[in-house]
Amino acid sequence: MAEVEAKSEDKPEKPKVPYEVKAGLFLSTAAGIGLLAGFGSALASAKKQDPKSFDAGMIGVDASAKQKMAHARHLHETGASLATRALGYGTLYAFTGCGILFFSIWKLMGVNNLTEFRDKCGGILPKIPKNNPPQSRTEFSGLNDLLQYIIDKDKEEKAMKHKSKES
Repeated sequence: MAEVEAKSEDKPEKPKVPYEVKAGLFLSTAAGIGLLAGFGSALASAKKQDPKSFDAGMIGVDASAKQKMAHARHLHETGASLATRALGYGTLYAFTGCGILFFSIWKLMGVNNLTEFRDKCGGILPKIPKNNPPQSRTEFSGLNDLLQYIIDKDKEEKAMKHKSKES
C-alpha cells in the first residue's frame, strides 16, 4: 500500500487545460480547415477554367519575358498581386458602403450625438422584455448540457401539446 502512495506522489500533476481553451482551439482548427478547403477549391476551379493563364500567374514572369510581354495585348498579373488588389478594392468598397449607410441613417434621424441616437432608436425599436427572475435555466456546464436541456424541453412541450389535444 505504501508503494502505491509513493508512486502516485512521484508523478507530477499535469496542469489541466481549461475547457474554453480547448473549445477555442477546436473552433480555430475547424475554421482553418474550412478556409483551406475553400481556398483550395477556388484554386482548383480557376485552374480548371483556364489552365494556361493559371500556370502563368502561379509561376510569374522573369524580367526579360516581362519586357517582351509589355508590348503584348495585355499583361497577366500574378495571383498574389491580383489578390492584393482585389482585397484593397473590397476593403475600400466595404468601408465606403458602410460609412455611407451609417451616415445617411444618422442624418435621416436628425440627431447630433450618440445619446439622441440611442433615445430615438429606443423609441423606434421594440422593447426587449426583462427576464428577471429567469423563467428557465441560464447556466450550462457545456454544449452537451445545453443540447440535452433543449431536447428535454422539446419533449415536455410535445407531451403538453399531445395532452391538450386529447382533452
